[in-house]
Amino acid sequence: MKKITNKRAFYEYFIVQKLEAGIALKGTEIKSIRAGRINFKDSYAKIVDGECMLLNFHISHWEKAAFFNHDAERPRRLLLHKHEIRRLKSRTEEQGMTLVPLEIYLNEQGKCKITLGLAKGKKQHDKRETIKERDLERGAEDR
Repeated sequence: MKKITNKRAFYEYFIVQKLEAGIALKGTEIKSIRAGRINFKDSYAKIVDGECMLLNFHISHWEKAAFFNHDAERPRRLLLHKHEIRRLKSRTEEQGMTLVPLEIYLNEQGKCKITLGLAKGKKQHDKRETIKERDLERGAEDR
């Protein structure tokens, strides 16, 4: 499986730091991820009660599962070390940053991993600059 990237996150935020985390899933969720049936729209991570939770991350229902199916947008626990969680909590509370999922993939052992980005929101003029840079790169590729 190739990596599935959250392109909108790179447009909406300045990514300050990236980190990799495991994700606690149910059986039908991993099948849907392998099929590429996910949506990053409006998803983010938050520190709740000393645990990092992924919220609003949509994993579609597995059509072949009967009543064992999962809730599509349930909060999912991210697997991080305690010292990483403490550091992220201080950065998000004090500096006004947020945690956004950047990409999701399966590693060599078949485990599902998610790359989180510690991000700072862009203003409207920063977004225009991003569009200009992207257009210049496309123009250079065409030549």
